[in-house]
Amino acid sequence: MTERFTDTLRRQSEPSWTQSIEHRFVNELLDGTLDDAVLVNYLIQDHRFIDAFLTLLGAAIASADTFEARIRLGRFTGVISGEENTYFLRAFEALGVTEAQRLEAPDSVPTAGFKAIMREAAATRSYAAALAVLNVAEGLYLDWALRAPKQLPPRFEHAEWITLHDNPDFQSFVAFLRAELDRVGPAQAQISTDFFLRAVALEHAFFDAAYDIKG
Repeated sequence: MTERFTDTLRRQSEPSWTQSIEHRFVNELLDGTLDDAVLVNYLIQDHRFIDAFLTLLGAAIASADTFEARIRLGRFTGVISGEENTYFLRAFEALGVTEAQRLEAPDSVPTAGFKAIMREAAATRSYAAALAVLNVAEGLYLDWALRAPKQLPPRFEHAEWITLHDNPDFQSFVAFLRAELDRVGPAQAQISTDFFLRAVALEHAFFDAAYDIKG
């Protein structure tokens, strides 16, 4: 049986893919022991992605070659703009993070890198390039969220970040992203592989950077 293109990409990304989904940050999030300072640092940085991520989703919608794909991507854009953004705002309030704190914190190196790669993929006008980054940004998160115990952590700041990345709709969307990249990626293997591998490395570095607490 021929290996799926997305399986090939994940295999080529090792050990970074597995090291990311089994990262200390993920383990502490899943068992509810994550230090608030680390979570705040992570959430401030992760929230910075939304603008560039919406740009990437818009580019994927524009470059998609089917109406069905545009509908699926459009629905997910609503999730990011709605439920996910609302989670960030609720979590910031619960953790006592002011707007000034959010604005004054500088981008970490991985954050700047992720924002750049999202905009770079969007600028290529290549559906495969956009899908490669989306498969990492969403597929890797599903993989770590699937490791969550049945009994989720008691605090919503932890539990809802897990369930946002492991629910039937999200699982279906990640399956759609994989199927789309399996379909169009092989014809653009070089650009797909380049963006995929760079994105995985950035995800791993992003989890590391959550522990780089200033002050």
